[in-house]
Amino acid sequence: MAALPGPHYSEAAAVTTDLIVICAVAGAVLTAAGAAVAVWRARATADQRVAEAVQRLASGMQETMRDLAGAVESAQAPGSERFAGELAASLDVDEVALRTLEAVAAIPGVDAAALQAGDVKASVAMAPDEADRTLLLVPDNERLGALEIAYRYRIDDVEGDAPVVRSGVVVPLRSDGAVIGTLSAFTRSASRELTEEEFEQVERLAFRAGPAIENARRYAEARALADMDALTGLHNRRFFHETLAREVSRALRYERQLALIVIDLDDFKAINDRVGHLAGDGVLAEAAQRLLSVVRSADIPSRIGGDEFAVVLPESSAEDGQLLADRIAHAIALRPIANAGTLQLSAGVAELRPGDRPNQLFERADEALYRAKELGKARTLVANDG
Repeated sequence: MAALPGPHYSEAAAVTTDLIVICAVAGAVLTAAGAAVAVWRARATADQRVAEAVQRLASGMQETMRDLAGAVESAQAPGSERFAGELAASLDVDEVALRTLEAVAAIPGVDAAALQAGDVKASVAMAPDEADRTLLLVPDNERLGALEIAYRYRIDDVEGDAPVVRSGVVVPLRSDGAVIGTLSAFTRSASRELTEEEFEQVERLAFRAGPAIENARRYAEARALADMDALTGLHNRRFFHETLAREVSRALRYERQLALIVIDLDDFKAINDRVGHLAGDGVLAEAAQRLLSVVRSADIPSRIGGDEFAVVLPESSAEDGQLLADRIAHAIALRPIANAGTLQLSAGVAELRPGDRPNQLFERADEALYRAKELGKARTLVANDG
């Protein structure tokens, strides 16, 4: 594919030129996020510190990118700012991929488009199985700009006007000089191939989309670190309270059930006193893994204190919560844990009531937990909602 003597500034291509500044800002700000994560790993009070850093990253990045997108909007012809605004304003990698594909599909002559970058696979105007059959990897060649491809079929029924992919272009997605995936554009026309100008527009979009996708991925990784308890791999206390508030609001709005379990390992202080805090941390990590082995995919488990855990159960009743709490207790006590022997736990369960606030639901489950402790431990009690 011969290079054109100069850039072709169609509406989509012109917009992407302005995205250079946006992607540069995103990369610079996300570099700061990496530094925040390093601080988190080095200090004991990490959860709150990283959470605040990521929140500042998100708000600052959103504000800056929206401002720049606004400048693009004011400078471009009507309609051409859509890709710039939506791509720049998103910190979600799937959203960035979708907006990129929509911009590719808007190029004249393009009938379908697909994107692959790590675990991210997306397409427009293509069924998933067609995209899987059509996607190609590119050779590891830093000088490669794009692959021009043509499809020839042996089956008679794909001739003529059959709506199959006929030709297209596959462009590497790069970030910091490394290939992170591919962006592909296809035509289904048997009589018209994509033009050089259309090829170049796809290349320009890929050039801008690669850093945007990588930045969104780095943000997601930083956010995940901020939401995670490093010892157990469960969500942390801050994430738990944010999630509980969100799930309470959703359940009340749509009149759905919601249950909460609060769990405390029985006599854990004695274990720490006997084997030391380092070995005690290993016990907590093993207990958390056993808890994870029995919760449902929809359940949201967190570590909310030293040896205290909580599980939010969307679309669930108090009875569902009690059954799950009993399964967790059985999984933890099923076999001895090194340095601790057989562990028992106490649990409190509460179900959302009309008009509840998040703290009220939590307090009822917590009160049920402490009643279980007072009654001899190693049991689950349901909050009295009468």
